[in-house]
Amino acid sequence: MSNIALADLSVDEVLREPIRKGFGRGLEKAGHLDTKVVAACADLTESTQMHLFKQSFPDRFIEIGIAEQNLVTLASGLAAAGKVPFVSSYAAFSPGRNWEQIRTTICLNDRPVKIVGSHAGVSVGPDGATHQMLEDLALMRVLPNMVVIAPCDSIEAEKATLAMVSDPRPNYIRLAREETPVITTAETPFVIGSAQVFESGSDVTILTTGTMTYHALLAADLLYKDGIEAEVIHVPTVKPLDEMTIIKSLSKTGAAVTAEEAQINGGLGGAIAELAAEHCPVPLKRIGMRDRFGESGKPDELMVYFGLDAKHIRLAVHEVMQKKGA
Repeated sequence: MSNIALADLSVDEVLREPIRKGFGRGLEKAGHLDTKVVAACADLTESTQMHLFKQSFPDRFIEIGIAEQNLVTLASGLAAAGKVPFVSSYAAFSPGRNWEQIRTTICLNDRPVKIVGSHAGVSVGPDGATHQMLEDLALMRVLPNMVVIAPCDSIEAEKATLAMVSDPRPNYIRLAREETPVITTAETPFVIGSAQVFESGSDVTILTTGTMTYHALLAADLLYKDGIEAEVIHVPTVKPLDEMTIIKSLSKTGAAVTAEEAQINGGLGGAIAELAAEHCPVPLKRIGMRDRFGESGKPDELMVYFGLDAKHIRLAVHEVMQKKGA
């Protein structure tokens, strides 16, 4: 076990809360702590939980309407004027619809705009493929200057939001819609750019981000019963990667599995594959969406259908362990 403070996952009823709610609380706290924090939304204020900030600071909130390209362009101007703007929408629309404006007005000028992409991943559920944003990690990771954050639960989302305020770079934070297990505590550390070893092991490294970290921890318990000690590393910052922590673990275990609720092409799996190929080549299996769109359905059923649950992570570990042995 790691010495990181985590919530108890052994109880039958694990506390669940939407990750986006942690963002909402964090943004409201940030508003009290720093008067430079402002916010704007594209007609989804309550859905993205930005309404808490709006209620507390109506004079520092702007409703843009359904105009995501204008949303981020305005934010770039606010940042140039010394503000710390947070802008929110569904991830399917931001960065899905306004990527070029993010690239040109924010990243090219290195403005500290904080982009909030809510309702990401297949766990959006019945809204279906159009709203299940799976490409955002890849889209944002490729942008120069951009920081990419995917918290594992609502508590970490709150910490991440507060940390983003003082980060001088453009930031993107990915939020899930549905209630997800709360696996961290107030004492669990969060630092932009740092990965955390949530479970220590010597046989294989499971690298995970966002909602998949809970499933990775469940998989580690299953693997322990199989006689395999898995090291679970939560990677909340997909960019920049905590290369030192990751390479140290890969060098120790000699095998890896990545897990993300997104396209494996260009996302966390791609980032780990690139890092490993350059510094520490090991057998690697990537869990995620494999070049296809999502479907409408119940969130938990979709996670199983697309192979994004603990049982599929367990199978992937057995596969890389066989390659490691060979």
